[in-house]
Amino acid sequence: MEQFDLDLGRVIGIIKDRNCKTVGLQFPEGLKRRAPGIAGDIEEKTGAHVIISGNPCFGACDIDTILAGRVDALFHFGHAGMGKYDNVVFIEARLNVDVVPAVMKAIPLLKNGKVGLITTVQHVHKLDEVCAVLKEHGKECVIGTGDGRVAYPGQVLGCNFTAARVDCEEILYLGSGIFHPLGVAIATGKKVIAADPYMNQAVEVAPEKFLRKRGGYIARAMDAAVFGIIVSTKSGQNRMELAMRLKALAEKHGKKGFIIEMELVIPEQLLAFRADAYVNTACPRITIDDAERFHAPVLTPQEFESALGERGIEDIEMDEIFQDT
Repeated sequence: MEQFDLDLGRVIGIIKDRNCKTVGLQFPEGLKRRAPGIAGDIEEKTGAHVIISGNPCFGACDIDTILAGRVDALFHFGHAGMGKYDNVVFIEARLNVDVVPAVMKAIPLLKNGKVGLITTVQHVHKLDEVCAVLKEHGKECVIGTGDGRVAYPGQVLGCNFTAARVDCEEILYLGSGIFHPLGVAIATGKKVIAADPYMNQAVEVAPEKFLRKRGGYIARAMDAAVFGIIVSTKSGQNRMELAMRLKALAEKHGKKGFIIEMELVIPEQLLAFRADAYVNTACPRITIDDAERFHAPVLTPQEFESALGERGIEDIEMDEIFQDT
């Protein structure tokens, strides 16, 4: 079974060095079950009081700023650093699963000599090893640096694929799940092979079905007269300037648009607003992962432009949040 390196020795050392009296812990959903045990260890070994954030956590863009304001240090687990905070420490939770078997299964699917390599923060320390394996099989490995929102070369986020924009025809994604490699395939237009070290398998990502489904949401929104434009209060997701531009665009096309600012974007929170369709400027994954749960179409900003005729319905792009946006 794979093990996350939660670097508790470092956490305890920081608490002692800073003489912290009260500390906060924030975990993504997959690590929350570890929270009580970690809190107990910290209290026993440091004497500090620990407060665990019970709020959902979807990324480094999703800091519990209220808790951070109440503690001497907030330890945010599972993501690489993003943004500037005086008392937030990012604990990346690297994984040491063996990635070579999955990479070996990916090699026959790679037809070109030059391969771009991407992954999430949990596996960035494995990229050199993967490059060595690819080189042994006659491949040249290219790793992009990404923009300032990305902490490591080769790292991609659910909202940022800049590290995948490299000079190659094929890209190898190392990690689980389909969202990241699917996003990269659409964002770059390149062939993407996903090597999953947990399932020990490799597949070519096929975005066509996904694009057809998104085209359906755009088509449903074309007749909408009233759009709710969603803005997140989360520090790393807040795109109010974009929302204002989209509101003006709606009015240009004879539509009504109103801006909804919210902390947690869930279907139940939108029911009372009775818009015909919504545009999401918060985390792009909300639009994709929760699409079928919403009572009305929820579009990305780019899809909204297609629904209004500003761009072709076939010209679908993945929504991304870049540095300084």
